[in-house]
Amino acid sequence: MDLGLDVTQRDRWTVLAVSGEVDVATAPRLREQLVQLVNEGHHHLVVDLEGVDFLDSTGLGVLVGALKRVRLQDGELTLVCTQPRIVKVFDITGLSKVFTLHESVDSAVAA
Repeated sequence: MDLGLDVTQRDRWTVLAVSGEVDVATAPRLREQLVQLVNEGHHHLVVDLEGVDFLDSTGLGVLVGALKRVRLQDGELTLVCTQPRIVKVFDITGLSKVFTLHESVDSAVAA
């Protein structure tokens, strides 16, 4: 399955909607997009994972790297994730304590 990446702006937040599978084959594209956004000065990011069917450890590593990169710029990175199988990945790895998980882009932007 292909990886979809769609960037929109909501107030001071840049929203990256991700769809498809985030795995060893597609994670480099996600990494490139996130690095590009931070380099362009987008330091308040919402990564919307609602369209993601599969997320592996490579994808998690990309998100952790992006979080570190954004924090170096005094920014924030938050996630939209409600799918039980994806939330479970964050819970099992302990990353649900590192990332803020929101139920919608609206709630992420309002937080």
